[in-house]
Amino acid sequence: MQNAPGCDTLYKIHVKSEVNVTELSSLIANTSPVAGVIISIALMLFSGFAMTRLTKLARLPNVTGYILAGILIGPYVLNLVPQRIIGGTDFLSDIALAFIAFSTGEFFKLSVLKKSGMKVVWITIFEAVLASVFIFILTFFVLRLDLAFSIVLAALASATAPASTMMTIRQTGAKGDFVDTLLQVVALDDVVGLVLYSVAISVALASLSGASGFSLETLGRPVLLNLLVLLLGSVFGLFMKLLMPQKRSKDNKLIISVALLFAFCGVCALLDISPLLGCMMMGTVYTNIADDDKLFKQLNYFSPPILLLFFVRSGMSFQLDALVSSSGDLNGVPLLVIGVSYFLVRILGKYAGAWLGCGLVKKDKLVRNYLGLALIPQAGVAIGLAALSARTLGGTMGSDLQTIILASSVLYELIGPGCAKLALYLSKSYSTKLEDVAVVAEVTETGERKSDVQLLIERIRKIQQELPALSSDMSEEEAAFTEAAEEQLAQTQAQRRYFYLRR
Repeated sequence: MQNAPGCDTLYKIHVKSEVNVTELSSLIANTSPVAGVIISIALMLFSGFAMTRLTKLARLPNVTGYILAGILIGPYVLNLVPQRIIGGTDFLSDIALAFIAFSTGEFFKLSVLKKSGMKVVWITIFEAVLASVFIFILTFFVLRLDLAFSIVLAALASATAPASTMMTIRQTGAKGDFVDTLLQVVALDDVVGLVLYSVAISVALASLSGASGFSLETLGRPVLLNLLVLLLGSVFGLFMKLLMPQKRSKDNKLIISVALLFAFCGVCALLDISPLLGCMMMGTVYTNIADDDKLFKQLNYFSPPILLLFFVRSGMSFQLDALVSSSGDLNGVPLLVIGVSYFLVRILGKYAGAWLGCGLVKKDKLVRNYLGLALIPQAGVAIGLAALSARTLGGTMGSDLQTIILASSVLYELIGPGCAKLALYLSKSYSTKLEDVAVVAEVTETGERKSDVQLLIERIRKIQQELPALSSDMSEEEAAFTEAAEEQLAQTQAQRRYFYLRR
């Protein structure tokens, strides 16, 4: 029986597309090293951007699109980027984490911490640590996995991604004590995660050294190194302030800050230690002594291409075959079983920790019952730490750890916005009823009840008054970056006029 003409045409198109993809992959692999790197970076940037056009339709965070783009152009689907280039861009994890950790330091402003008190700190510690404890019990005691793998995966479970939660808050216009508590917790959450990871990776490396690894020297050395990193980060933060007085132009401030972050990462690489705590301390010291939040906004506007490359590369490193294989290399436990268990147990740990923390500091019942639902998403910091762990631990253990975090992060970002919106609704932080959105007095000063039309007009006026001014469509980050660019342009034009007049 002959195939229909339409089927033949479709088959030819399919074969032709496969040939074109193969030819493109071979062209990139066989071209000169410089051309191969440039084309691969351009491909990573464009594919990441293109995938976000699709994920935006599903109202998913950009991180999800970047990871999916990496999987698509990676070795398990289209195989467009050569393995030598994927391996050669390993430094991206250090740089991306340096930007993330430095930005985290902004939230450690002493004036803000004094204002919020210790309540939020205790809630954050409980929800982060309990999630780690739950995962460690699951992996080490239930699944009988190695101590190194178990303790590092447990530390990664503490991190939370605030992007999708904050996106949901903006979309719903939610406000109140629940929202204030949630924003403060997600700001401090990654800090706890960075500290836990620094301890966990030290214990993991000691355990991999064998029975002789657990000694006072092997356990004390990482602690001393982390203290050294914190001290070094403080020095770099002071140095950053000295190099950037008020008269320094904003574009030069950006150049200096990026140079110092790169230099700090280089020093930490020479010492073979993680730059996370040091970069966080650098940001903390700078924000407290400089009182300059515009630098953080400039960096946040400058860093998206770097973070995009990092997340796309993480997607390309995703071990798809290991995740779906029938048996795993980790003590015979299938990786899929570990991944699903991690996905579910971490949610339980986050919810239980938030519930206990809120109960300890006597938070309102609505905050206590639903805060854990809004802490489910996991992306940026966890993925960065997983990439760092894969390089530090090496071998199958490191790659499997990264695979679990990447796979679960995609799932968390899929359900995270929905859970956050449910938590905001159940906590009564927002409502779809007009009388709840805009509360006005229903009786006049003389005691007469207002008509429905009067109430509607007053509610509309109140909503209009609460809306932000539409003076600019730019975000604060874009405005800070644009201001620096305009300042640089003005200086350049002034220099040109000066040289023209001298002629």
